[in-house]
Amino acid sequence: MAEIVNLKRVKKARARADAQAEAVANRAKHGRTRPEKIRDAEADAKRNALLDGARKDT
Repeated sequence: MAEIVNLKRVKKARARADAQAEAVANRAKHGRTRPEKIRDAEADAKRNALLDGARKDT
């Protein structure tokens, strides 16, 4: 026999897990100091400039 599952509980548990994962991502993204944000922005700009310079024109 199959195990009986309460679908409301499963859906709520899945929603809580998704919300928890999103919260972790937001803490990592927004919970940084100003120097960290500036360093990351400079690294992104450098990476984008490097990629733009290596792009082939068609």
